[in-house]
Amino acid sequence: MTAISETEASAERAGNSRRVALIVAIAFFMQLLDSTIISTSLPQMGASFGVPAVAMSIGITVYMLTMAVFVPLSGWLADRFGARNIFLAAIALFTLASLVCGFSQNLTEFVIARAVQGLGSALMTPVGRILVLRNASKSELLNATALITWPALFAPVVGPVLGGFITTYLSWHWNFFINIPLGMIGLALVARFIPGDREADAKPLDWPGFFLTSLGLACLLYGLERIAHPEDGALPTVGLIVAGVVVGWVAVRHLRRAPHPLLDLSSFKVQTFAISTLAAGTIFRVAINATPFLLPLLFQVGFGLSPVDAGMMILAYFLGNLGMKTVTTPTLRRFGFRSVMVVNGIIASASIMACAAVSPQTPQALVVALMLIAGLTRSMQFTALNTLAFADIAAGQRSSAATLSSMLQQVAMLFGVAVAAAILNLSQIARDRPALDLVDFRAAFLVIGVIGLVSSFRFLGLPKTAGAEVSGHIARTEIEFSRRPQD
Repeated sequence: MTAISETEASAERAGNSRRVALIVAIAFFMQLLDSTIISTSLPQMGASFGVPAVAMSIGITVYMLTMAVFVPLSGWLADRFGARNIFLAAIALFTLASLVCGFSQNLTEFVIARAVQGLGSALMTPVGRILVLRNASKSELLNATALITWPALFAPVVGPVLGGFITTYLSWHWNFFINIPLGMIGLALVARFIPGDREADAKPLDWPGFFLTSLGLACLLYGLERIAHPEDGALPTVGLIVAGVVVGWVAVRHLRRAPHPLLDLSSFKVQTFAISTLAAGTIFRVAINATPFLLPLLFQVGFGLSPVDAGMMILAYFLGNLGMKTVTTPTLRRFGFRSVMVVNGIIASASIMACAAVSPQTPQALVVALMLIAGLTRSMQFTALNTLAFADIAAGQRSSAATLSSMLQQVAMLFGVAVAAAILNLSQIARDRPALDLVDFRAAFLVIGVIGLVSSFRFLGLPKTAGAEVSGHIARTEIEFSRRPQD
């Protein structure tokens, strides 16, 4: 009876872990869909507000900067008021702001609503990850992480297509109204199925740490975002990046000395977290995030394809992302994190560099096959990085670790786009040509691929058993050893 009871309890915990991860994934999908869907409707929104389409970019900038300001605060809020309560508030803010965005009559109203959306988004990602970490045991973490990773892979597939369809056949307003039912479903599910929690000894708020961390992150992210727009001028861009780095250094210095720091930096003493987030992980994410930026430009500018035809090529890339989800868990269980992240990282980097070899004359079937391989390996590495980061994180470090991970992923995302844009611009300047050509994209894919390749070998610094308790690799190895005939 005891064994049966323990088995039933274990099955119930696993079911609850999957349920929490799936609910968090729904909220993440709403958030990421909104990020990818809006770009298709900026010209129509500009016409509706009576401003140039380029002026609408302020909506994206304000959203990003608000996220940067409030992401560092998310872990403290989760500990102080409960992760479930903050997650509910984040979804409610995001949903309400989406409604206001859809009803906006001018640019000012839209920008204010986007700022509130950014606040909701800033709290949603790290706090959602905290909820998953608190409700999943180590043996369940891999499957739970795979569930909350799929929105990042699926939303970019449907976002641009859905946004184009809605803008063309309905109106741009519905790109925001679509969040309302998703948000209502998310609120109901969180309230019904996710248990409440709160830290017993919540720390006082570290105001200097909040100010320094938010200011440094905002300056750095805005500076990196401006690199992709060289027409805005180089001096302000460089000044923002330098300011972000300097303020960030002051923030780290403060967090190390403060009695109750906003963010606990001890997570970086955990090898698996440090490598998968700060060191090799951030560098590889640069390559991961640069590729989706480069591919649409390659197909439209380098190949001369229409947006629709280019979209079909990109679809193969993101379908590869989705196709890998079913084999990620058994692959990591069979070979372990270190082997998978090194070998898969090399293949992923090689597929990025192979994009430099394609041309309009390359058979379409070969290009589609390359897109699938690039997407498959990107998905594997993405899930492995996100899971390994929290494999050895202690319960008391979860809130800060989730917040730090979200901050570094934002930096890597914008840095990837910034590096790719900078390479394209430098190549064009070196050739002294007025427009981008195929050779510029070849240079960009080669450099980005080399960045990924170098970071892949850095994972060799992990022990063979890294994250084995999460992947189940140790258990498998022990079983195989026990089956060998003994001397």
